[in-house]
Amino acid sequence: MHSRSSLWLTTLVVASLSTACGAEAPPPAKPAAPPPVASATAEPVAPAEPAKPAEPPPPPAPTPVATWKDMATPESVLYDEAGDRYLVSNIQGKPLDADGNGFISELSPDGKVTKLKWIEGSAKVKLDAPKGMALVKGTLYVADIDTVRLFDAKSGAPKGAVKIEGATFLNDVAAAPDGRVFVTDSGLKAGAADFEPTGTDAVYVIEKGKAKALARSTELNRPNGILFTDKGLLVNTFGAAEIFRLDDKGQKQDVTKAPNGGLDGLIAAGDSLLVSSWGASAIYRGKLGGTFEPVLQSLKAPADIGWDSKRSRVLVPRFLEGVVEAYELK
Repeated sequence: MHSRSSLWLTTLVVASLSTACGAEAPPPAKPAAPPPVASATAEPVAPAEPAKPAEPPPPPAPTPVATWKDMATPESVLYDEAGDRYLVSNIQGKPLDADGNGFISELSPDGKVTKLKWIEGSAKVKLDAPKGMALVKGTLYVADIDTVRLFDAKSGAPKGAVKIEGATFLNDVAAAPDGRVFVTDSGLKAGAADFEPTGTDAVYVIEKGKAKALARSTELNRPNGILFTDKGLLVNTFGAAEIFRLDDKGQKQDVTKAPNGGLDGLIAAGDSLLVSSWGASAIYRGKLGGTFEPVLQSLKAPADIGWDSKRSRVLVPRFLEGVVEAYELK
């Protein structure tokens, strides 16, 4: 057994021989590199964008004071003040189908359907796809594709028709106190998937049983709702979110924007206007030259609305739902 001194000596000799033969001693360990220092010229890192807040859910649908069911594609509601009743045009099919099965319903304000088919298409009565209506001196005027049909306001008996040459989509009707009747042509036809423009956009006036164009231009943007007031003839558009006044020369005046488009019904409620919007599923209230704000929301497909001046109700035909609803407005 070796002694400790012998072991120490042996180790020293081996180390000396390794150096002499040219072997290098192991290098000392390198110190760890210090952390990098940020450069004063480095571009700052942009902070992460905050998450966008979720859009608020649509308001709940309002509660109607009355609902009438069993309608068939209801397009327009008209309040007959003299008879204290509501008249509803039912397309019962597609808006441009000349199928002879359109009809007019008579409703009572208390929620009853007095006569579901007060006037209906038959072998003796021509009625295809009725839309807007107006009462003039005991006569009911009804827009029907390319013809305005006339009926006795009491009996419902047919009283003739005024065909409007060149029209493709007669839509709403309004009457002036002097007996003139105005009707819009929205200038549409059925396309492969949806309606397509025809370029026949116009507003016509009927006097003494004859129609003539008051305005005819695609700049009318598919005119829809129409209303005669003491300030003139007002029109809204299905193709743009516009309400405007037509002067005697058929020029657009006082063009006013609505918050959303697909405008349909246009009525007066006191000193304000009410406008239905398919785009917003809402009823707007406002004034020409001013702003329009929603007063009823979450109403899908509100078509040509009416106004019950006795009860301060807006009458809403739900085109896709097959019902008519009444809402009180203050």
